[in-house]
Amino acid sequence: MEDIFSYADDLGPAKVIHAHEPSVGLKAILVIDNVAKGPSIGGIRMAEDVSTAECFRLARAMTFKNAAAGLPHGGGKVVLYGDPKMPKKRKQRLIRALAQMLRGEQEYIFAPDMGTDEECMAWIRDEVSRVVALPREIGGIPLDEIGATGWGISHVVDVALRYCDFELEGARLVVQGFGAVGKNVARFLTEQGAVLVGVADSAGAVHNPDGLDVESLLALKAGGKSVCDYINGTRLTSDEVVDIECDIWIPAARPDVVNEDNVNRLRTRLVVEGANIPFTHAAERILHEKGVLCVPDFIANAGGVICAAMEYHGSTQAAAMQTIEEKVRRNTAMVLEAAREHRILPRQAAMEMAEERVRRAMSFRRYSLISTAPDYT
Repeated sequence: MEDIFSYADDLGPAKVIHAHEPSVGLKAILVIDNVAKGPSIGGIRMAEDVSTAECFRLARAMTFKNAAAGLPHGGGKVVLYGDPKMPKKRKQRLIRALAQMLRGEQEYIFAPDMGTDEECMAWIRDEVSRVVALPREIGGIPLDEIGATGWGISHVVDVALRYCDFELEGARLVVQGFGAVGKNVARFLTEQGAVLVGVADSAGAVHNPDGLDVESLLALKAGGKSVCDYINGTRLTSDEVVDIECDIWIPAARPDVVNEDNVNRLRTRLVVEGANIPFTHAAERILHEKGVLCVPDFIANAGGVICAAMEYHGSTQAAAMQTIEEKVRRNTAMVLEAAREHRILPRQAAMEMAEERVRRAMSFRRYSLISTAPDYT
């Protein structure tokens, strides 16, 4: 087992739970990072190679994301070991078992992430009440269906272009990961004039410098196929999507897809991180030194959790979409302006903003950073 305390600092985590139920093959980890602003919201990430370290990093990213978005929630995350494409009955058993194991954790609210979706949240809702991103039929705002995260990213791109020397019309776009986030951001940005020249999923990638047809790609994915089955383009491996020359590169899949080993292969002018922790910090620094603008994950992809939080508090879909637009545009502008003014990385500016908000919330707690535990004698 990994040393959980090696990840701890004065912000968190508040709690770490390892859930194991051999009878159904359940193995999962919950990290509740910080709840000073309120109960944590964080998705369930399902994959065969998740880890405690990944869960810690994702939970902290959610703490910063929720704080930066001004939400009354802290950060948390669940990683669930397993193939998300396993038979539906088996997956349902795992998800329901997970909900039962964590039903007593009142400071964690379930949400979807990579490998889980609205249907999974419906299964959880049948077991516990603390869940968001439910199907529309049971009163939810289906954030994947409406493209809440992609909607937010499209507005982040619009604001970020004020700090670049090109416009969206005709800009070459590459999307790494064509799931719930990637497909929607591709749709939103191409509708506004961008040209999708490259896209990748877990099976491969496809490239066409003259442009790919988003509707055809969506039809392929809806039919259970890969983007590399697209016929009017050059087929590549998933890794080779890094090499496609473009103006805007959007990672929307796994962590650390760009790192010190491959960052110099990236040929782009703007990176907007649609996935959680898709770049290492060292890779971001290298890009910064090259003059490539990189908008960090917890600023860029906050649309989903904003939508989820608003659903949890009884808001409507229309209000959620408007709030996503307002919050992500404001936060992106604040971060990029601070980065330019102080000549620091956008991530540093974003972390300073988010951490200040978290620490301010912590100062109101009984066991705060600015005082010792109360003396009841």
